[in-house]
Amino acid sequence: MATTKLAFPLPSLSPTALSNTASLFRIVTLCLISGAAIASRLFAVITFESIIHEFDPWFNFRATKVLASEGFYEFWNWFDPTAWYPLGRVVGGTIYPGLMATSGVIYNVLHYLNLPVDVRNVCVMLAPGFSALTAWATYMFTCELKDQSAGLLAAVFIGITPGYISRSVAGSYDNEAIAIFLLMFTFYLWIRAMKDGSAFYGAVAGIFYFYMVAAWGGYVFITNMIPLHALVLVMMGRFNSRLYVGYSSWYAIGTLASMQVPFVGFQPVKTSEHMGALGVFGLLQLVSFSELVRSHLASKQFQTLLRSAVVLIGLLGAGMVGLMTMKGWIAPWTGRFYSLWDTEYAKKYIPIIASVSEHQPTAWPSFFMDLHFLVWIFPAGVFLCLKEMRDEHMFVIIYAVMASYFAGVMVRLMLTLTPVVCITAAIAVSTLLDTYTDAAQPNDQTEAQAELANIDDAASVVSAAPSTSSGAPAATPKKGKKSHKGEAAAPAFSTSHLTPSTSGPVPAAEHAHHSADELKKPGILSLDTRFWTVVNVIFLLSYFVLHCTYVTSTAYSSPSVILSSKNQDGSMHIIDDFREAYYWLRQNTAEDSVICSWWDYGYQIAGMADRPTLVDNNTWNNTHIATVGKIMALPEDKAYPILRKHDVEYVLVIFGSLLGYSGDDINKFLWMVRISQGIWPDEIQEKNYFTPRGEYKMDKDASVAMKESVMYKTSYYKFADMFQGGRAMDRARNQELPQQGPTLDYLDEAFTSENWLVRIYQVKKDDILGRDHKTANAFADGKKRKRTRPMSRRRALVTKK
Repeated sequence: MATTKLAFPLPSLSPTALSNTASLFRIVTLCLISGAAIASRLFAVITFESIIHEFDPWFNFRATKVLASEGFYEFWNWFDPTAWYPLGRVVGGTIYPGLMATSGVIYNVLHYLNLPVDVRNVCVMLAPGFSALTAWATYMFTCELKDQSAGLLAAVFIGITPGYISRSVAGSYDNEAIAIFLLMFTFYLWIRAMKDGSAFYGAVAGIFYFYMVAAWGGYVFITNMIPLHALVLVMMGRFNSRLYVGYSSWYAIGTLASMQVPFVGFQPVKTSEHMGALGVFGLLQLVSFSELVRSHLASKQFQTLLRSAVVLIGLLGAGMVGLMTMKGWIAPWTGRFYSLWDTEYAKKYIPIIASVSEHQPTAWPSFFMDLHFLVWIFPAGVFLCLKEMRDEHMFVIIYAVMASYFAGVMVRLMLTLTPVVCITAAIAVSTLLDTYTDAAQPNDQTEAQAELANIDDAASVVSAAPSTSSGAPAATPKKGKKSHKGEAAAPAFSTSHLTPSTSGPVPAAEHAHHSADELKKPGILSLDTRFWTVVNVIFLLSYFVLHCTYVTSTAYSSPSVILSSKNQDGSMHIIDDFREAYYWLRQNTAEDSVICSWWDYGYQIAGMADRPTLVDNNTWNNTHIATVGKIMALPEDKAYPILRKHDVEYVLVIFGSLLGYSGDDINKFLWMVRISQGIWPDEIQEKNYFTPRGEYKMDKDASVAMKESVMYKTSYYKFADMFQGGRAMDRARNQELPQQGPTLDYLDEAFTSENWLVRIYQVKKDDILGRDHKTANAFADGKKRKRTRPMSRRRALVTKK
């Protein structure tokens, strides 16, 4: 047998020393990865300040303050009268409380330890802290698939990948801040429960699944991923007691625990999204019972019984599900479910869902921006999992296929794709490095052919040995060679093992398999090839780090409530119009003043201005949202009665024409029209807001309905005056506006922020003389119609001379 050659010398360490050194290296590396994951999410705090970002996090922060100051039971029973005026909102029964409960526990523990940390800082830093835990959970999960080296790479990738950082920067106090850790750790526990057949791991997986249910509505992904994995294994003929114990313990404990969340309730047994998990649970019980019956019946009897049972149970099950759906006991699929399979469904039937930018299909450049080089390493990792095809690899393959599809139809679901991309890319890169850094150098072609020729000769001797010992004629070497070449996986071995022993020649032949495999095993002969391959991998990894740092610092670390731009000297210019306007509302309006704005800003108004709003980001009442859209789309005189009916005192609009801010209300206006048209199709029609040529214009060619709408008037009121007779330009839409701007009769300008980004108007009270405000304004401005002197009916007297 050929001796193993080394491509480069290795340090001479004992196995114990080597194991201890590797363990220490892994621990230190994981600590460094955790530190890097946290540090890469602090750009927003360093550049701006410790502040809550975006829109939804402001409600979460407000709810957490209630929990921290008044206790859990007050938070659980909290009724918010300022939301959805005049309806209000029962907060405890309409939220996933896991995020607030987590922050509340951390806040109370810190104060118990005499660390007076403000609840706002706990909320701001929660997502970076959990990102370190996500890196650890990803490491554990990947170790179950390959080894520790792949696990460390996966932890690095998930720690700094923009696809995950986009939802976990400091200040992004949303449900996803803790949900991705819970997602990965629940998957890890499921793999352990399935591999070990452990009821303990299954039970712990059920507990963390409950935590996930309490934290994020995306728990439905877990609810369907694990049953789908179990179903595929059963269909592949891989059912065993380990799968049965793991799934049953997870489903029973997880489902019962999840039903304790008030917002979920009995959905796990009454909605279509959860029926898959229940059906697989029942299927596993039937398969397990059939295995028990098989052990007690003859094969023919079992086959007959099995066919009858499958037909009978299938018909009964389908009939029961159909009947319960018809009776309404099982809720049908929701519109959000249909929008995942038909990207046009929401736009046609549920415009409130389609109006959210996160619900739009993902553009191809977004994959590269969020994943960089991982996006093309990802398929290689999936291929390697296909080569192994162990049960845990099947889970990753299913996860990769499902997450890839969903990430393509909805931008928001890029978040669920990122973990599996990091895991499979780590497997691919780790395998590549294992191959090119393996110190064992294969024999060259000449030596390998000589060794294989010796093995062929030895194989003929061994094949003849059993027949000789039994008295049969020995086979010739020629026949031995022929039989060796005819087998696809022919046994080969070393001649040094042909020694008499009690075990006979069979163990030697078995060892010959491994000897031939070692000779035929592919390897890297050239040190230059090894060196440049490793250098290229290091270059890609380094460039990946630079890309992640750049994207994180520029694209994902800007809070939406604070904007910034660059001055001519390169310094940063802060645009703080949002907080300026909300502070004005807080200081200059009554506490019960109702604010009418589009639903995007409801949580921010409630969180920073502490004022009631008609609608907010909860979006549970489509009619109420359509009412706001109708107000913005109608002319002033028709919108005014609706405003008075809802006790609205102030109207707030976002206007980006001066700054070139494309996220303003004018660009969202068509969604307001579409949503209100769904409720009042006779009064609001989208086509009326386009020009005859079908263009969405704000200039002199704008349609009459557009120019008369409340949205147009409140946005462009007095905007042309600031150009002092020059060309009034809308920089957000690059259109030249008319010199004569709109006028207002039923609203008074109350506040305009420094950069005209936020504009607030006060709704006039009813005229004391009962006149409409347009007539009253005309009278006040001296524009009343002058009466002409009537002609005298008297005839002129004619005097006679």
